[in-house]
Amino acid sequence: MNAIRLLLVDDDPLVRSGLSFMLAGAEDIEIVGEAADGSEVPALVDSARPDVVLMDIRMPAVDGLTATEQLRSRNEAPEVVVLTTFHADEQVLRALRAGAAGFVLKDTPPAEIIEAVRRVAAGDPVLSPAVTRQLMSHAAAGQDPRRSRAAERLDHLNEREREVAVAVGRGRTNAEIAAELYMSVATVKTHVSRVLTKLDLNNRVQIALLVHDAGILD
Repeated sequence: MNAIRLLLVDDDPLVRSGLSFMLAGAEDIEIVGEAADGSEVPALVDSARPDVVLMDIRMPAVDGLTATEQLRSRNEAPEVVVLTTFHADEQVLRALRAGAAGFVLKDTPPAEIIEAVRRVAAGDPVLSPAVTRQLMSHAAAGQDPRRSRAAERLDHLNEREREVAVAVGRGRTNAEIAAELYMSVATVKTHVSRVLTKLDLNNRVQIALLVHDAGILD
C-alpha cells in the first residue's frame, strides 16, 4: 500500500515543525512538502503531487481560504483539511463550501490529526456530528436567498438521489444510508457520485451544506 502523500501549509515554522515531527511517526504518511503561505501551494502541488493538503486558514499573503478555493477548482485536486483555532466560524464555513473535506483544530491530539489525514485520503469527511450540526445551524441563519437557490439545485435530482442527499445531510454513513433506504452500499456510493456530478460539488460536506441551505432538515 502506498503512503499518503501530505503537504503541510502554515506560516508558523514552529507549527510546521511540530506537525512534521508528529506525522513522521505514522508509517503510512509521507510529508512531501511544506509551505509558509498559500501563494506557494500551486507550484508545490504540481511538483510534489500530494494526496492531502493540511492547510492553515490565516496566512499573510494568500490565506488558506483563497488557496483552498483555487486548489479545489483544479482537476484531480488533492483533498484539503483546514487547520483552525475555532470550532465553527465564517472562515471554516467558506473553506467547506470551497471543497475542503473537513477541518481539525490546532490543539487536536496527534493521534486524531493522523486519523483525520487517513480518513480524508480514504474519501471520508472529517466532521463530528456535533460540529456538523453547529456549522449547519450557522450556515442556515438568515439565508433566505441561499435557501431558494439551494432548493432549485436539488430539483435537478431524481427522487432516489434526493433521498440519498438528504441522508448525507443528516450525517449518515454509506452503511447507514443503505440500511435506511434498503439498498446496497455500492448503490449508495453510485448515487452519491451522481449527486456530486449533477450538482457540481466536490464532496459529501458540500452535499450536506446544500441540503441544509435548502431548509429540508429544519
